[in-house]
Amino acid sequence: MHAALIAAAEAAEHTNELPFPPVVFGIGAFIGLVAMLLITFAFRSVGTRH
Repeated sequence: MHAALIAAAEAAEHTNELPFPPVVFGIGAFIGLVAMLLITFAFRSVGTRH
């Protein structure tokens, strides 16, 4: 039982590293959202053409 607790504690200490710094994920999300905003903005007058 004691060995299982030690193994669980050692497994809990192991963390997965991110492939990029967290700032890169934030910048990527911001760029993606701005791109979606621009696509939406491009179609703003489609319904009023006719």
